Amino acid sequence: MDESLLPERSRIVARHLHDAGVEAEIRVLPDSARTAPEAAAAIGCDVAAIANSLVFLADDSPVLVLTSGGHRADLTTVAKHIGADVVRMAPAAVVRSATGQAIGGVAPVGHPTPLPTFIDAALQEHEEIWAAAGHPHTVMPMTFTSLRRLTGGRVIPVA
Repeated sequence: MDESLLPERSRIVARHLHDAGVEAEIRVLPDSARTAPEAAAAIGCDVAAIANSLVFLADDSPVLVLTSGGHRADLTTVAKHIGADVVRMAPAAVVRSATGQAIGGVAPVGHPTPLPTFIDAALQEHEEIWAAAGHPHTVMPMTFTSLRRLTGGRVIPVA
């Protein structure tokens, strides 16, 4: 797709992909894909192959946790595996300031400052995974290996 046709935040994500040497074509969906079930239905994939980009506050510092859409992240489990005392969902204003992106469209990259990133081990089970690409109408396919390389994320169990 012609990058100039992408929303501004998705163009930033595309530049990060290019700079990291990751080939992933950003696709624009006709309808919003703010949730994993919406994204899976629009793409035609298993909901568990959706990589939800969730921003949490870990001891009051924002972190990015990429979780499989097939289950909910357990905050106690996440805290244990990232070495935090308390993990809670970040408010929308924190998500926006930490990522530059709106909830429902947060990509694994393209943020003003890279966030400490953790990747759900369950995503390894899928040959192809899908992540938001900076806007609620954009998504991108990639492999688990390319997601790890792109984010530098540490693999942990989250459920």
